[in-house]
Amino acid sequence: MPTRKPTPDAGRLDRVIAEDRRARAAREKGYREQALKLYPWICGRCGREFTHANRKLLEVHHRDGNHDNNPPDGANWELLCTYCHEAEHRKYLDSAGRGADQPGGGKETPATHRPFERLGALLKDKKRDS
Repeated sequence: MPTRKPTPDAGRLDRVIAEDRRARAAREKGYREQALKLYPWICGRCGREFTHANRKLLEVHHRDGNHDNNPPDGANWELLCTYCHEAEHRKYLDSAGRGADQPGGGKETPATHRPFERLGALLKDKKRDS
């Protein structure tokens, strides 16, 4: 005959629920939950609107890049969809790869390769050969 698992006692269940409520309160104090309360659920770049069903795709972007700079008024945050957030960080990584400290902050080196430099001469040579 199979044995049944004992059901959790009411005291244990109360402790689990209380711990869950404490954890939720701690999460809400985090900057993501603060930003979701402060700002409308709209991507700051593309304008896409979010609901409870898809808000996991809405991310908090730190404007100055410092994830420790979390003022309570949200001045360093903006909400971006996951795609725009990735594009924003990609801009920073691309500019850092070119030696710039900030996006658009460094001097861009001009292109030195000129693929069509001799095109005119090549076309003239080809006409002569025909």
